[in-house]
Amino acid sequence: MSGNADDFEAIVKSKNTEAVAAFAAHKKGFIPRLQHALHVQPALVPLFVLLASITVFGLLLGSKFFSPFALTLILQQVQIVGIVAAAQSLVIMTAGIDLSVGAIMVLSSVVMGQFTFRYGMPVEIAIVCGLLVGMFCGFINGWLIAVMKLPPFIVTLGMWQIVLATNFLYSANETIRAQEIEANAPLLQLFATKFTVGGAVFTVGVVFMVALMLFLAYVLKQTAWGRHVYAVGDDPEAAQLSGVNVKGVLISVYVLSGLICAFAGWALIGRIGSVSPTSGQLANIESITAVVIGGISLFGGRGSILGALFGALIVGVFTLGLRLAGADAQWTFLLIGALIIGAVAVDQWIRKVSA
Repeated sequence: MSGNADDFEAIVKSKNTEAVAAFAAHKKGFIPRLQHALHVQPALVPLFVLLASITVFGLLLGSKFFSPFALTLILQQVQIVGIVAAAQSLVIMTAGIDLSVGAIMVLSSVVMGQFTFRYGMPVEIAIVCGLLVGMFCGFINGWLIAVMKLPPFIVTLGMWQIVLATNFLYSANETIRAQEIEANAPLLQLFATKFTVGGAVFTVGVVFMVALMLFLAYVLKQTAWGRHVYAVGDDPEAAQLSGVNVKGVLISVYVLSGLICAFAGWALIGRIGSVSPTSGQLANIESITAVVIGGISLFGGRGSILGALFGALIVGVFTLGLRLAGADAQWTFLLIGALIIGAVAVDQWIRKVSA
């Protein structure tokens, strides 16, 4: 009798071993390995799309598109969206969303201009005041979300309306012209300063955008605060139980987001040359577009901030490429919309690896 039991146990162990071996072999297939690689490096998908789109437009348009001037022009065109997308990325990584980034950006630029020309402040102090305004708006968002436990979508939607109204009321819808800024406060246009490298024209704004993305990528991957951001986005309750100050992390993320938006406001002055309360109205939508196409999960806890940079560049490549090809501008919106849906579908597929 005991011999039969031993034989049965041996058969069960053999079957289990075969099942495990079969499962392991299945997981070593190409598709699971690709899925795992994209889960570990989510920026690979937007990088591939970016390189493919550059190659396609380069083959179709030749030197008209594939030239140092054209490619650096794309960087100049997406610098504002790229900077704002960096702020949006941090928020979305915590499983939140910030609909007020564009309004905070514009209000900060208006404060910089009005403090300089209406109150006669030194331009350096006016810029610092604009940066502080951005941080304060971010703090209000973070406090309401982290401490009052209000939904990020509702809070930032309300903040967007409040800041937008404050912007128009405070500025009296007045635009400070480029000529006045050039003559009296050229520091406000610092981000528009150009320099040439081998036929490619760069601006201080482009350098700032790239440097900001690289710095944030390092912070998110190599510091405790960065790991806490991912942890809060992935599972705030588990993060709290493991000793992470969830409220502090959320507030710091929104404050930093507000500061980055304020820098974007400074860059916006250089980009358009003037201080206009009506500029940058689509920055919130454009930043979310760049983040989603960049492979950052809307569910939080996963993604690379460099993906947001690639996402912004993809939009810039499609916009310039189709314009040079003489295509209707609506094709840009159509293709970008398809990319957004495709990016979300890929994100859902990649998330199955951790399910």
